[in-house]
Amino acid sequence: MTDPGAPLVGVLALQGDFAAHRAMLEGLGAQVREVRVPADLDGLDGLVMPGGESTTMTLGIEREGLAEPLRAFHAAGRPVFGTCAGLIMLDREHLAIMDIVAARNAFGRQVHSFEEDLDLGLEGGPVRAVFIRAPLIAEHGPDVRILASVDGRPVAAEEGAVLAISFHPELSGDTRLHERFLDTVRRLRDG
Repeated sequence: MTDPGAPLVGVLALQGDFAAHRAMLEGLGAQVREVRVPADLDGLDGLVMPGGESTTMTLGIEREGLAEPLRAFHAAGRPVFGTCAGLIMLDREHLAIMDIVAARNAFGRQVHSFEEDLDLGLEGGPVRAVFIRAPLIAEHGPDVRILASVDGRPVAAEEGAVLAISFHPELSGDTRLHERFLDTVRRLRDG
């Protein structure tokens, strides 16, 4: 039985690996709702924007009229966690939720996928990061804090309550980034 005080987190479920994020969040005790239309954002404490294909996600967001509701969700101070294509969706050229510009497929095609140990300052040491057709942060504003880079190229950042990473934490089995996100969700919800 889910704790009624558990945070209610949405996972954008238009396309991509939303089911793996859902399973990881539920495993950490969160209540999870899949987000497909604007009404699905109502009452959420935070939102995960998963990896997938950014062009398909953009079309889905336009089709469902989600762009303005997603911006309003962020403007209301609710935490957002974007992974891989989710990072792209957060940038200035897409939803403009985070003051970054993403470079798509910055590390090459699917055959160039790789794993890297990244120090994100989390207890327990480096995170094993799985990069699949990953973007990077090509530009960022002064309020964006870069958390990790690969070969000097930024792949993880935060700005306020927004966390964006180029890789897929839901594939590594390491729950620490989702735990960090849920800590932010609880802190802002409980004030």
